[in-house]
Amino acid sequence: MCDVHAFQRKGWKGWPRFEVQAPASAQRVQGPWIDLSHVLDAQDAWPPVFPKPRFSRISSMPEHPLNTTEMQMVCHVGTHIDAPSHILQDGPSFEQVPLDRLHGAGVVWRIRAVATARLIDVADLQRARPCLRPGDIVFIDTDWASHWGSVHYFGDDHMSLTVAAAQWLVDQGIKALGVDVPTPDLPLGHRPEGFDWPVHKVLLGNGRLVIENLANLRPLANQRVEVMAHALNIRGSDGAPARILARRVDDAPAQ
Repeated sequence: MCDVHAFQRKGWKGWPRFEVQAPASAQRVQGPWIDLSHVLDAQDAWPPVFPKPRFSRISSMPEHPLNTTEMQMVCHVGTHIDAPSHILQDGPSFEQVPLDRLHGAGVVWRIRAVATARLIDVADLQRARPCLRPGDIVFIDTDWASHWGSVHYFGDDHMSLTVAAAQWLVDQGIKALGVDVPTPDLPLGHRPEGFDWPVHKVLLGNGRLVIENLANLRPLANQRVEVMAHALNIRGSDGAPARILARRVDDAPAQ
């Protein structure tokens, strides 16, 4: 989730290349698929900088031959994926995201708050296990999803990444970063004057997708996983609502 300001911002560096990873069938699947997405509901909390989402039944049976639901919402409400164009004028929009960026191997890391700073830094990532492999999708579980549905969820107390941590993830060759908070950048109340979403810029500018508002990560904490990110393919969009699925797989490298 990002606030809306007028910026002239460029810096797209292109999609990184990754080796083709072995499918999960070449490993040992250790658990069922788990839905990591929040259910979209107009009654849930939503980012205060965006209009409230609306879901309405425009025709209903038996008065009409069909049940038909209309929805009106910003693409960055609920569990969603940011395209590079969300933060960069010269970045690609969602229909230009390579398909292999939306699925693959990854890790789920359980990371707790550090003192009162609530910042995830390089050392926190380096301590996390299992270790990263190039091309991994990284999900971070901070337990903030437990606040979903309350105004507290979009408050100023959730954890965020330092810019150095974002750059470290890029340097390790991740494919995407997913978090159970509204944004990996600083919460609104902690942003200094001239704040320019530096974590988003590092990740998206280097072709690493950002997935926000994940749910149900705890059963997968500190495990290797297989991920499928089913997002709407919206032409020209800077993001897309998504249903994210993951399942545990064996920690040994595929042969």
